[in-house]
Amino acid sequence: MLHFFLFLLFFGQVVQSLRICSFNVRSFGESKRRNSEVIEVIVEIISRCDIMLLMEIKDNRNRICPFLLEKLNRLSEGAYSYVVSNRLGRRHYKEQYAFFYRLESVCVKQVYQYPDLQPGDEDAFSREPFVVLFNSPRTAVMEFVIIPIHTMPEMAVREIDELYDVFLDVKLRWNTKNFVVMGDFNAGCDYVAKKQWKNIRLRNQTDFVWIIDDKSDTTVKSTTHCPYDRQSIVPDCLQPPVLASHSLFHYQKWFS
Repeated sequence: MLHFFLFLLFFGQVVQSLRICSFNVRSFGESKRRNSEVIEVIVEIISRCDIMLLMEIKDNRNRICPFLLEKLNRLSEGAYSYVVSNRLGRRHYKEQYAFFYRLESVCVKQVYQYPDLQPGDEDAFSREPFVVLFNSPRTAVMEFVIIPIHTMPEMAVREIDELYDVFLDVKLRWNTKNFVVMGDFNAGCDYVAKKQWKNIRLRNQTDFVWIIDDKSDTTVKSTTHCPYDRQSIVPDCLQPPVLASHSLFHYQKWFS
């Protein structure tokens, strides 16, 4: 299955909007870094966004993000920066989350690697969320948190439910109201059955509004129709005059 998904979430008024994107690049390692055509496309995709969450980075030499940043700042109009997690995962399989962000639009106030050590429920996540607090001085929502996730497909139900614990932890830690939980949830088709949603707190608690419904397709593969990639936001983000909307960028068609 493929998870080449680009999510666009807009916070803002007529004066200013903010484009927040997520993209599972799928096994983004050294071979893709060395492929100039692939890098050119990835850089072009990132440059469309104010904040880009990249998932499934596989880099044990710290080469990919600095390389991307150099290419991005050389080719894009605005200067970017990034924050990246440590390598996360069990045993020998490791991935990283990275946020690339446009400096003229937002700044990073704090980062927090969720420890996943809650008593009696340790190691709930395959790749623990790397949480980032952003400041956006030109939009109606000036401060917000993004909690990223790339679940293990077979453990999607448990990991999506556990995201509510992450939300409570970060809300208490940073005393902030505005949250976006986003990424590759694997939240559909064979991995999360309809009857299982009632036991997932991130869905049944009233704190969150789900932007993408269960009937959407967030894949670009013609043989699948699954809402694997999801986004949840707190209701504060939807209060007027703030608008939240989303769309899928089918980059394979765009770049032929």
